Amino acid sequence: MTKNVGWSIFFILSLFIFGCAGLQPGYEKPTVNITSFEAIPTDGMIPKFQIGIHIINPNRTKLQLKGISYTVSLEGHHVITGVSNQLPEIEAYGEGNVVFNASVDLFNSIGFISDLIRNRGKEQISYDLDTKLDAGALYPLIRVSKKGKLSLAQTSKSQ
Repeated sequence: MTKNVGWSIFFILSLFIFGCAGLQPGYEKPTVNITSFEAIPTDGMIPKFQIGIHIINPNRTKLQLKGISYTVSLEGHHVITGVSNQLPEIEAYGEGNVVFNASVDLFNSIGFISDLIRNRGKEQISYDLDTKLDAGALYPLIRVSKKGKLSLAQTSKSQ
């Protein structure tokens, strides 16, 4: 009899899991773009940055974000990692901006700076932004990655 109860529970859980996945056919991943990345004053030795992202919701239901975790890598070094739960509700087919403060991982930054010094003539550095957006228990985690290049020539010209 316990085998039948076990199979019944498994069957019901399977229906629930697959049923929830079908609630939103055609669900598309939101788009996440970096809008700003700047240093902010700090009391300690470890630099802090303010990062702005822009989220576009291409779906017919509003996006009620519970949290975000993110990692910024420069030239393959995980330099910044953080989380935030201060997120806006983004309407269906809407957009929203998020600004959060992030601390640098000191040890990984040393490796990045060493590589940068070894390659002084380099005009661009590659970046990776990996984000995980949590829209609540009934929705799958939304993972978005962005890759690109930052021009060092433009940075030095603007200063």
